Amino acid sequence: MYYYRPERKRRSSPVRVLILLVLIGGVLYVVTQRPELVTSHFVPTPTPTRSLASYLDEAEALYLRGELDDAIHLYEKAAGLDPDNTTIYVRWSRLLAIRHRTAEAVQRAQEAASKLENAKTLAALCMALDWDGQYAEALKKCQTAIQLDPEYAEAHAYLAEVYADLVSWDRALEEAELAVSLDDTSVDAHRNLGYVLEKQGRYHNAISEYERAIELQPKLGYLYIGLGRNYLVLADYDSAVEQFQKAIQVDTDNVEGYDLLGWAYFAEGDYGLAATQLETAIEVDPEYALAYGHLGVTYYVQRNYEAAIPTLKKAIELGLDSVEYYYELGLSYVYLDQCEEAIPWLEQAWYVDQTALPAYQGMVLCGEWEPLPTATPTVTPTAESP
Repeated sequence: MYYYRPERKRRSSPVRVLILLVLIGGVLYVVTQRPELVTSHFVPTPTPTRSLASYLDEAEALYLRGELDDAIHLYEKAAGLDPDNTTIYVRWSRLLAIRHRTAEAVQRAQEAASKLENAKTLAALCMALDWDGQYAEALKKCQTAIQLDPEYAEAHAYLAEVYADLVSWDRALEEAELAVSLDDTSVDAHRNLGYVLEKQGRYHNAISEYERAIELQPKLGYLYIGLGRNYLVLADYDSAVEQFQKAIQVDTDNVEGYDLLGWAYFAEGDYGLAATQLETAIEVDPEYALAYGHLGVTYYVQRNYEAAIPTLKKAIELGLDSVEYYYELGLSYVYLDQCEEAIPWLEQAWYVDQTALPAYQGMVLCGEWEPLPTATPTVTPTAESP
């Protein structure tokens, strides 16, 4: 038979109790007298929330260093912290416009104006709309901005650019000069006065204004591009090349800088260097239409017709409607003995411009049209004539 016998309880050892009390006392001392030891070893250190001011300060510093894409990214983050802060959207919109992301620039400026309609938000919207090609709407926004604050220099500067794009020369110059008089330290005021003078063909005066804008903000690539354009028109190719190179140095992602640098080399007759820079432009932005157009023309001049054909086609696909591109594309096919492919492009060139003789000559080479009659020189009788 099995008999249950209960276990005898063990008596606690006084030594064990004493040790336990000492350990408990030590823990209580650390918790109450040295809490930093507990925090540093056992509790994760909280990460401080970044302030809105720090985002704005860093974004402005990035802008001043010419790091526009990073600045744009920070403004986007800042907007997430304070969606109602119109200053964020105004600055964000301007940088997007400079980056030729004009549809986004319009959207951000519209958000700013919807939150608070004042001179700054409306002027920002005016600039974005103008750069997006919406001149009539831009004009209204700038005019309203000036009504709200007649002393706001940037509103007058943006209005000057709108008037220049609308070929209203007198008003453009008046507004641009007023903007500079209101704020001689405004980059946009001097840049836009330069732009107005450039559009009027006053290139030497325009150069001075672009140089003043660069003096105020030397890390903006698009200012060097504006300056270089004027030298290019004046056939000062060395100076144009220098400015486009500077544009690339301060902004390595500026596709327009590579494109115009290539085009300046083309104007100098250095087609090899031109092709290299234009190919780089396409690598930077595979959707930049002008680079394809300029590169296609360069290939054509080099008689590299196999490369010219797809390049010119891409320029046209991206929206460039150029008689030169049409007939050079057609002639590239002609010189490769592919008249069937050439004819539609030559006809398109002739349809757009019936003075485009290369298109006519291409059709003649393909046997589609008769050669133009050779003019017989007319001799005017004189007293010495027999």
